[in-house]
Amino acid sequence: MVMCCEVQLYLSQSRSLKDKRQVVKSLKDRLRSRFNVAVAEVEHQDLWQRGTLGLAVISTEADHAREMLDEAVRFVEQDLRVQVLASQIEER
Repeated sequence: MVMCCEVQLYLSQSRSLKDKRQVVKSLKDRLRSRFNVAVAEVEHQDLWQRGTLGLAVISTEADHAREMLDEAVRFVEQDLRVQVLASQIEER
């Protein structure tokens, strides 16, 4: 079972692409190490105050995969450097 999540972000304190990349890289690294999910920036690479992260989990149990992605989204929501504009989880 593969489950994916898209998380749209707003980075209000970012003043350049360099600022944004620093925050996004930090988030991606922390998500990988804490939740063991695949994560990549999938949209808005050229905008310095917007970003979209794609997360993916492979599991034998749908409930477990959804729980992991829910926890990962809550983790991102707690990061004061970003505001989550929207998130969507879907099964593939």
